[in-house]
Amino acid sequence: MSKTKITPEDALAFHLLPHPGKLAIQATVPMSTQRDLSLAYSPGVAVPCEAIAADPQAAYDYTTKGNTVAVISNGTAVLGLGNLGALASKPVMEGKAVLFKRFADVNSIDIELDSEDPEELIAAIRLMGPTFGGINLEDIKAPECFIIEQRLKEEMDIPVFHDDQHGTAVICAAGLINALHLSGKKIEDCRIVLNGAGAAGIACLELVKTMGAKHDNCIMCDTKGVIYQGRTEGMNQWKSAHAARTDLRTLEEAMQGADVFLGVSVKGAVTREMVASMADNPVIFAMANPDPEITPEEAHDVRLDAIVATGRSDYPNQVNNVLGFPYLFRGALDINARAINDEMKIACAQALAELAREDVPDEVAMAYGRKLSFGRDYIIPAPFDPRLIHRIPPAVAKAGMDTGVARRPIIDMDGYKRSLKARMDPTASILEGLHARARQNQAQMIFAEGDDIRALRAAVAYQRSGLGKALVVGREADVKSKLEAAGLGDAVRELRIINAANTVHLDAYKDFLYDRLKRKGFDASDVHRLAARDRHVFSALMLAHGHGDAMVTGATRKSAHVMEQINHVFDADAEHGVVGVTALLHQGRIVMIADTLVHEWPDQNDLATIAEGAASVARSLGLEPRVAFVSFSTFGYPVSERAEKMHMAPKVLEARGVNFEFEGEMTVDVALNMTAMESYPFSRLSGPANILVVPARHSASISVKLMQEMAGATVIGPILSGVAKPIQLCSTNATENDILNMAVLAASKVG
Repeated sequence: MSKTKITPEDALAFHLLPHPGKLAIQATVPMSTQRDLSLAYSPGVAVPCEAIAADPQAAYDYTTKGNTVAVISNGTAVLGLGNLGALASKPVMEGKAVLFKRFADVNSIDIELDSEDPEELIAAIRLMGPTFGGINLEDIKAPECFIIEQRLKEEMDIPVFHDDQHGTAVICAAGLINALHLSGKKIEDCRIVLNGAGAAGIACLELVKTMGAKHDNCIMCDTKGVIYQGRTEGMNQWKSAHAARTDLRTLEEAMQGADVFLGVSVKGAVTREMVASMADNPVIFAMANPDPEITPEEAHDVRLDAIVATGRSDYPNQVNNVLGFPYLFRGALDINARAINDEMKIACAQALAELAREDVPDEVAMAYGRKLSFGRDYIIPAPFDPRLIHRIPPAVAKAGMDTGVARRPIIDMDGYKRSLKARMDPTASILEGLHARARQNQAQMIFAEGDDIRALRAAVAYQRSGLGKALVVGREADVKSKLEAAGLGDAVRELRIINAANTVHLDAYKDFLYDRLKRKGFDASDVHRLAARDRHVFSALMLAHGHGDAMVTGATRKSAHVMEQINHVFDADAEHGVVGVTALLHQGRIVMIADTLVHEWPDQNDLATIAEGAASVARSLGLEPRVAFVSFSTFGYPVSERAEKMHMAPKVLEARGVNFEFEGEMTVDVALNMTAMESYPFSRLSGPANILVVPARHSASISVKLMQEMAGATVIGPILSGVAKPIQLCSTNATENDILNMAVLAASKVG
């Protein structure tokens, strides 16, 4: 996979627009009337206040305390940047809060404390206890982080968790369980070498010892070499606790015969010679970021039997903290835990390890572009595996209940798992999966509208995101001037700019096009004008001749015109089964509306074809299609001649013997609301419809735009399906991000 390139301009723009920062606060109750306000504040608020005063546990019923975590830092160890101070750490802490919400639906607030005094930090954080259900400490330097966490654990009755330590340790432990399983070794028999005696390193070694590794088999190293009993230089009480009784003095000596290497240190700390000296089937977790102690390629150069993990997303077996902290807190919050203890961390690690051994869902496999299965290159689950939310928190919660830290044990564990599934927002995982698929495919993407700055920005983002090579159709001088004006002058060297005036393929393109159009009223001069001067036709010709893998266009001209031009090169019309499907993403639901692009007034046969095309799009997104033919009538009432075709279309599908659920005709509320559908027990739909086939293109357009403007739905599409090559069209009001999303769809071959 290509590595994503992020420029300073990209990062600043992301944090600036559409609003500064990455977080907002949104009310979860109605705030429309005087009664609403009276219930939310005075006088209604007095009632839950009195209830909480009488029983403090009632705060978990009547406030957000039970689903809110504070992400707290003083900025003394920000990522790999060092001591930037509290204020400069805020973007990182906001980012951590976003991850809590994205992966486990945990509300999170970032708090930056301007002090390096442990006692001041302890006092400040302790006083926040009534507000939060848990405390996530972040980017606080060692050894102060050890002191702060330990004291807060002793003095607070909610979970306190320093993710830099324990997050890495938990994911490392999960990977180690599976690596040792594959290599046929037991942890108690392994010689383990750890390099990097900071917060994460010490936590990793402590956790693997808790899991059964023997103290005498574990060697910890820092920048001065082996930490051994009797060493005085560069020591503290936390290092001393892991000092080994050994004559070894260097990392190189320690690595000889070692079964496991755990690295949380620096790039290049491990050499090929060190790897060669390890025991059979060595396990190497080179977790230094952004560059590992040794790359998988370097390790496998000398040891094909090595199992290697890193912190990098562009290598297999990524040790990624996002697999741990959201789900640890989710489980801890849901039992109202007093703490997150070792048993809960080990339960998290074991659940992750077990999940990696199971069959991988299709949507995860599609994201990687290949079938994943448990083995040396897949020992840790993918971060966007949809099962994480309902597999990891229950294991954590059970361990908390078994060890007595739960104040509200879960009685119905099956019901709890079902509720966790409902928390998962499918839209985020689908979009993330599409980007991963596109990154795997590395498509050469033709951006047909190189004269538009939105398309140029999207092309730059596509390439810098590691999705593939961007091919921009336009005049080089024009492209250069537009990028420079946008502050992206350096991107000119990265993009490949193609102009019909200087391509060596123009004659071949014209011959191909003339052969298609010569009996449709086009002469040689018409063909020349189309091939050499129309960017949409020229780009389609590039695609038809394999001079690009996919194409995105439509931001500068109406879709009907663009479709007409593309039709000269490809059969992209209704007669050939081409349809347009628009995906609406709103409040965790995905609904697809068809046809939004091709068919103006379809009959029942066209509607059936539209349903089949939409079902294909849904499946390529990892959704199981449930089609509803929607109208103003439901199953024949009220009777209307204009609804007749919607009534007949399901019968056409039935005759075709399709392999997806469908039903109709019905109103939208019946299609989307299972309570309304209960009035029709004969319905063939097993759940709410996720594809709505509408009577005409204008009704599809109205529906999409209404949801977009009134409800704030995210709109992806129209997604073009049924064309011989991957082509996607944007709308004329598309933003840079919209164009990028359509390019990702084309690269992923959706449809």
